[in-house]
Amino acid sequence: MQHDESEGDETIYEVGQFYELLTAQLEMAFGRRHPRWVRGEVAKVYEKTHLYVDLVDAGSASSDAKRPVLNAHCWGSQWNPLKKKLASDGITLKPGTIVNLFGYVDLYAPQGRIGFTVTAIDVQGLLGDVARRRQELIARLDAEGLLSTNKSRRVPSVPLRVGLVASPGTEGYSDFTGQLLNSGFGFHITLVKTAVQGEAAPAQIVGAIETLDDHGVDIICLVRGGGSKGDLACFDDERVARAIAASTTPVFTGIGHTGDESVADLVAHTRAITPTKLGEEIASLVAEWNERNVRLPAQKVLSAGEAMLDEATEYVAERRRTMIFAVRDRIRAERRHLGATRQRLGLQSGYIMDSATRLLQSNRQLLGAYDPKKRLAQGWAIVTGRNGNVVRALSDVELGETVRVVVSDGTFESVVIEKDGKTS
Repeated sequence: MQHDESEGDETIYEVGQFYELLTAQLEMAFGRRHPRWVRGEVAKVYEKTHLYVDLVDAGSASSDAKRPVLNAHCWGSQWNPLKKKLASDGITLKPGTIVNLFGYVDLYAPQGRIGFTVTAIDVQGLLGDVARRRQELIARLDAEGLLSTNKSRRVPSVPLRVGLVASPGTEGYSDFTGQLLNSGFGFHITLVKTAVQGEAAPAQIVGAIETLDDHGVDIICLVRGGGSKGDLACFDDERVARAIAASTTPVFTGIGHTGDESVADLVAHTRAITPTKLGEEIASLVAEWNERNVRLPAQKVLSAGEAMLDEATEYVAERRRTMIFAVRDRIRAERRHLGATRQRLGLQSGYIMDSATRLLQSNRQLLGAYDPKKRLAQGWAIVTGRNGNVVRALSDVELGETVRVVVSDGTFESVVIEKDGKTS
């Protein structure tokens, strides 16, 4: 190729020289000393130690092959504090986010690429965008009637079977379960462990709600302790809100600190300001039912029983007094009767004894008159046969039979040699 000097006195630059010239021009207009704000939509985002973002015109279609792309990057020294600030405000840079970046242009000659070094991010603008999207979500849910759907679910009178969506070991988990376990009632807690912050949290929370809804618990409690807006961002997720609305089981929330209110709180059946307060409210539901249906009726039964017992005690005391007097009077009467009977028995026994004595003396005299000894003394004798029987007639002995003869002073034996009886 020939250089035609007639076309002008232009200097021919080497590529490196040209880039030096271009860099100088860019530095003068858009360099480190002249930073600018750039607005665009995040098309791609990549983070390792540093942040890399592909920024395109807001609203441009990904199919547009001619859409301008700005390769922005934020070095780790700048990105780390910015990242913490964004996280604390609940902001995540992801495709589709509209963002204002502040920085300067740099040129990377080895690849012939113009880049943009980010030194600041418009957090307020992002917060406004997050708030706008949150309000749009709430408006959509309200238009579909989902803000009141779960509120129409009936809460059992005694919700002792509690489904819990939480992260074990966290302060919010301990505060909530401590209220139930120390209430004195027999709560049965079914826990489905989930993450409660971070990108994986929404999907896990949705799965936990669906699992507990099929498990047959009385209520489902979604619990998370306090934290930054970024920590609580998962509870503003549309998937979580729709899962709560779709649940046939009442969903109770106890999320964050007193001033926090998430979309999940708005959709839930009942919202408590903290996990501790949620535990207190559930325990109060059971306590109120117990007071109405157990303690008060039991107190009425106890009072009625005490009144009946007092009445019965008074009746028994009165009957006891009556019995004491009656028994005392009866004993006195019986004593008088026994005294009179004793006197009658004494007189009667004396009379009987006298009569018996006289009868005995009479019998003794009568028996004395028939005493054999007296008869024997008068000359009578008693004859007995060989069989020992008294001989009363001649027929009681045989001739030649030996008989015994008893006289007054002894006995002797005699042989029958003759029987002389009277004949008619």
